[in-house]
Amino acid sequence: MKRMMTSDVLDERKDFVSVCVSGEGKKGFKCESNSVAGAVSQRACVYCGARVVLNPITDAFHIIHGPIGCASYTWDLRGSLSSDKEYYRHAFSTDLSEQDVIFGGGKKLEGAIDEIVAAYHAKFIFVYATCIVGVIGDDVKAICKAAEKKHGIVCIPVQTPGFSGTKSMGYKLACNAILNLMERGEKLPKLKGINVLGDFNLSGEMWIINNYLKQIGVEVVARLTGDGTCGDIMQAPRASLNIVQCAGSMMYLAKRMEEQYDIPNIKVSFFGIEDTTNSLMRIAYALKDPEIIARAKAFTAKKSVETARKIAPYRALLEGRKAAIYVGGGYKAISLLKQFKELGMDTVVVGTQTGKKDEYDVIRSLADEGTIILDDANPAELEKFMREKHADVLVGGVKERPLGYKLAIAFLDHNHERKHPLAGYDGAVNFAQELNLSMNSPVWAYLKGDATV
Repeated sequence: MKRMMTSDVLDERKDFVSVCVSGEGKKGFKCESNSVAGAVSQRACVYCGARVVLNPITDAFHIIHGPIGCASYTWDLRGSLSSDKEYYRHAFSTDLSEQDVIFGGGKKLEGAIDEIVAAYHAKFIFVYATCIVGVIGDDVKAICKAAEKKHGIVCIPVQTPGFSGTKSMGYKLACNAILNLMERGEKLPKLKGINVLGDFNLSGEMWIINNYLKQIGVEVVARLTGDGTCGDIMQAPRASLNIVQCAGSMMYLAKRMEEQYDIPNIKVSFFGIEDTTNSLMRIAYALKDPEIIARAKAFTAKKSVETARKIAPYRALLEGRKAAIYVGGGYKAISLLKQFKELGMDTVVVGTQTGKKDEYDVIRSLADEGTIILDDANPAELEKFMREKHADVLVGGVKERPLGYKLAIAFLDHNHERKHPLAGYDGAVNFAQELNLSMNSPVWAYLKGDATV
């Protein structure tokens, strides 16, 4: 078989140095750049990035100011759950038409806000300006300000025309909207508690993490944003520590909160046994409470042994198999690399949509020699590398699923629309179970023509 080299990629991609082979050279890895013009990227748009962050806030209403097509990206494409209100499950659109493009859509937006306040007694509204609004120039900020004065509500504009940058830009704009919300809260004394940033309560994962924290004696002040409420978020400046799971979406917010509210932050990940244990211990040490540290040591030691015992039967069935990873953020790719090692599997391809340079440095240090590392890959590249590396499973999101099935390899959904928890010790067991169910299904042998009838 011909050995894959970085020279095999498109000429336009060579300048980006966004594809490399682990162990070959020390050349810098370029990321956090705009996609190559005209390429079919796996990335999403600015508006999508903002919805990822803001949509799980349970008591907020969301108005998409633009064509109705943009409203197709809404709550039902995500697995976020709520323990309280479910206003976030409603999606509203101004449904701009050709006539609105010519004469402006401001009146439609004003009417939409009035209708939502009248029908639902809404107190918190986010208004997303999409691509067409960025072109025609509706003054969304002024309309939101007038609505606040008229109805006595919080109405926050989120300027997210898709052409204004990448999905990461959407994250930043959403974080600015959250800061806007925080500034409206009452200034109260600090609490000995933490904020959880960058977990979106997919299938109840925030509840799993919150339960672990409760058992070691740590109070959660605000959840940003899975199962979070606007009221809790307004109290977030009172916390003593921010823990950041999805660094790609929330590290900007954590840094701004450190500047404005003097709240230190640490990066964490609750995917896999190793990272869950390390994260809980780092939280305990950061709070500098001897009782919490002692509880964390006892809890993590017990759960690590229990979880390793539960996944042992699956390891026996998965050991030596090859995995490909293509996910949104770098922190998740790092944790997945460690999880596959826990299961005795080899990672042969790993890539992200929005990974940072420091995250790629960690990926390169963890990956075995010869592993293909990608930033902002397109389907053709993913297919090429998975074929050449003989991957047995692809871990990705909704856009990658058809590619895995096309190549007749197993697939595991690790994206926002999934309906199964993969975080914490509980999630580590679910992860191993799902890998086994998918990878060891007899269907793959039939598709590849290896089965005997």
